[in-house]
Amino acid sequence: MRSLTEPEIRESFVNCSKGEAKRLSVPRDLDRRPWADLDFLGWRDPGAPDRSYLVTERAGRLVGVTLRFPSSQRGILHRSMCSLCLTTHRGGGVSLMTARKAGAAGREGNSVGLYMCTDLACSLYVRGKKSLDSGSRFEESLTEEQQIARTTGNLSAFLDKLDV
Repeated sequence: MRSLTEPEIRESFVNCSKGEAKRLSVPRDLDRRPWADLDFLGWRDPGAPDRSYLVTERAGRLVGVTLRFPSSQRGILHRSMCSLCLTTHRGGGVSLMTARKAGAAGREGNSVGLYMCTDLACSLYVRGKKSLDSGSRFEESLTEEQQIARTTGNLSAFLDKLDV
């Protein structure tokens, strides 16, 4: 993924109002992100513990999505798998992220959900750039490149459901 600026990020959101996009918390460390290793930019809102954001390139344009997830997390013994990168985590490492649909459907309250790594570091887990505190990645016969393609394909399928 190419490096992004704060204005580009704010303009990319498709499932919130311009006012909401203007007020949302954008990471301050954009200049230190490992852009070459990211398939999407994802972050949690430090001021709103139940909100996360995801920005990716899709069909030649940036697409930003606001996500919500439940603040209550599962117990430490429970394991869950991310639907994007297929990394398993213990406890609250995977959350059901929900996003309002784009356009009129979203304004009517329609949303779509997907289980994702709570820290949205899927790109780094697939590439072995971030280790897990608890949980694991299954040993796969797919190459890293194929796993990256699967992760981006899973993300694309999720965005399709949002009518993006």
